[in-house]
Amino acid sequence: MPDFEKRPAMAGRPSASCGPLWARSLIRLGVAAATLMAPVPLANGSTAQEPIHIKVVGGLGGVKQYQDLEQPFWAQKIQELSGGRITASVHSFDRSGLRGQEMLQLMRLGVVPFGTAILSLVSGDEPELNAVDLPALNPDLTTLKRSLAAFRPDLEKLLKERYEIELLGVYTYPAQVLFCAKPFQGLGDLAGRKVRTSSVGQSEMMAALGAVPVITPFAEMVGAVSKGVVDCAITGTLSGHQIGLSDVTTHIHTMAISWGLSLFGANRSAWDALPGDNRDLIRAGVRDLERQIWEAADGDTQAGLACSTGAETCAAARRARMTLVAISPDDEARRRTLLAATVLPSWIDRCGEACAHAWNRALAPLHGITLSPEQSHDPSER
Repeated sequence: MPDFEKRPAMAGRPSASCGPLWARSLIRLGVAAATLMAPVPLANGSTAQEPIHIKVVGGLGGVKQYQDLEQPFWAQKIQELSGGRITASVHSFDRSGLRGQEMLQLMRLGVVPFGTAILSLVSGDEPELNAVDLPALNPDLTTLKRSLAAFRPDLEKLLKERYEIELLGVYTYPAQVLFCAKPFQGLGDLAGRKVRTSSVGQSEMMAALGAVPVITPFAEMVGAVSKGVVDCAITGTLSGHQIGLSDVTTHIHTMAISWGLSLFGANRSAWDALPGDNRDLIRAGVRDLERQIWEAADGDTQAGLACSTGAETCAAARRARMTLVAISPDDEARRRTLLAATVLPSWIDRCGEACAHAWNRALAPLHGITLSPEQSHDPSER
């Protein structure tokens, strides 16, 4: 999965202004609110609802999640599930002239009636949304699932109250891990190394380890490692292998630094305009789609590790010969220290006191770290 460029998060509500860019984007994409057809009179005096057509903006168009799951669901399966009562057209946001950072505003205004918002992009305006996918928070998929389950009610409430968005699904991309061109045994060996990062949070984490973070575009990552511009790189396990990163690095860590969550939701007016049975059908369909996406993310994470290390379980034609670096007890201890002393305090600085309260209520019981809203850089272990 291509990871996402993030800008520094800023506290505060997003501006209500939509500007000419959004108008031009709307024209290019041709999206509008869900089209509801008027009832058609029948010979016996009753009425029948004509098929409902909805417009959907999906996730990144160049990755397996969209091509194998999202696009087929909306283009074909929703019509099959509804017996032809619901049809949909879907476009990936990155190929529709839309900026991912503006997706929540576009959905709030109804410009995008059904849409996907990548948390790492929209958290620039709403850092609270990224609470569940902070660097060092979820070293494996099981922990990520637990974090999401604990914080999901907060996500639903935030989206409904601030953006008039009905949350329908939460998707994840495969794990983003460390690839290094020189041997290492764990996080403690990164001091002094130049590490490719793709976000402010990742950069803060690497700097706390004594590494030198270098924000590098995904497309330039392999060249940066080959030329020695960076010594290590954080990216998706499978995407890193597919672009050839495993050919220019020697060691790969199994700990997920972060993942890449995205929200799928509907503008409340467009959602409420749908008949109740259709809302139930869409919600159930998206719930199953979410399950498939999480299963695929798990499979792709493991496939990336297997193919990078030449394991027999790799089904791809090309296998690399990297060394797999397992998570050690020292790595786990360092991860928790980084989370408590660096990642969470920096997030609270961007997010504010309300986020500290939200963390303490929903996520502190799970992760065992309580934050002090008044002293954001002084978290205490329970």
